[in-house]
Amino acid sequence: MSLIQSQDSQPSISSIIIIIIILILFFLGPLPHQAQARKPHVIHFRSQDLYPEGITWDPTAQRFIVGSFRDRTLLSVSYSGAVETLISDHSLPENVSFLGLAIDSVHNRLLAAVQAMEPLPHFHALAAYDLRSRRRVFLSPLPSNTDNNDGTRQIANDVTVDSEGNAYVTNSAGNFIWKVDDRGSASIFSKSAIYNSHPVDKDAPASFCGLNGIVYASEGYFLVVQTNTGKMYKVDAGHGTARQVVLREDLELADGIAMRKDGVVVVVSQHKAWLLNLKSEDNWGEAVVYDKIDLEQEGFPTSVVVGVEERIYVVYSYLLEVMRGNVGRDEFRIVEVRSEKESREEDHVWMFVLIGLGLACFLFWGFHMRRFANNSDKKAT
Repeated sequence: MSLIQSQDSQPSISSIIIIIIILILFFLGPLPHQAQARKPHVIHFRSQDLYPEGITWDPTAQRFIVGSFRDRTLLSVSYSGAVETLISDHSLPENVSFLGLAIDSVHNRLLAAVQAMEPLPHFHALAAYDLRSRRRVFLSPLPSNTDNNDGTRQIANDVTVDSEGNAYVTNSAGNFIWKVDDRGSASIFSKSAIYNSHPVDKDAPASFCGLNGIVYASEGYFLVVQTNTGKMYKVDAGHGTARQVVLREDLELADGIAMRKDGVVVVVSQHKAWLLNLKSEDNWGEAVVYDKIDLEQEGFPTSVVVGVEERIYVVYSYLLEVMRGNVGRDEFRIVEVRSEKESREEDHVWMFVLIGLGLACFLFWGFHMRRFANNSDKKAT
């Protein structure tokens, strides 16, 4: 009778193994071939003559925010492509552009670099808007560099924000960085000589565009890319001192930059996205490009952002149409950038997980089989 009871216990052991497998698969997520089958997320949205140069992600409201290159408007875009006008600031000079955007999570503000392009009168400033009331908190004109005030049009391009709510804006014409505190007081923060230490081909595309995309790292520094040299710099958040990040290759025509929580940095140009990682333990003294993704050049991607679930997105601005005088577009795209190399590495992780799971189940089964055999021998004797 006891032997029969021991035999009847075997289905329960098998059931336990099956339940363990199901639970592990449930918590780990989809199988590798299912993950590969997921296509990059593409958001189509419509807004007449928008031509969005800048994009940011609002983590509280779970939405993208884009700015118009041709109008004084800022729009929110949902994951389904629903568009809402957040800001329409007609107190700004007519026909100015919104370029770089950032969210100040400390004060729940939207920060926007405001720039007047040729042939408009010179104007460059940082605007801050309260995301609850949608009212402007301040508009800070950005000061000129008194050491080299030759009348050149300054370009307030990209903006980032530190952990205290201070904003930092790149000057693409002057090759320096402004700082604007949370009350709107503006000053020149970093004008290191290293920004002008590399030769620039004056006949090359975007030769006028120096420092461009900028991102803040919580460890207390910024990473900023330079369009006309393809260089990257690490800037100390306390003193504004800068040094070049050592790379094996230039990031040709680098424009936007963003950083994921895992420390991976993504840089985009109008034709390519680069994924970079630390090569050493010196916090971006040296870095390596570990993947490159081709982008649609005709769509003219300009900015990159990290959205929900740490997914990387670029906005296709179609600014080439503006440069050619061929305006009138009303449909634009926000497109997820996916790394095939990272997908393959995830598959390898899955393979080892499944191998480990199979081994664990085999050992679990073998242990109970041995115990069952020992119990059977004892009963037989």
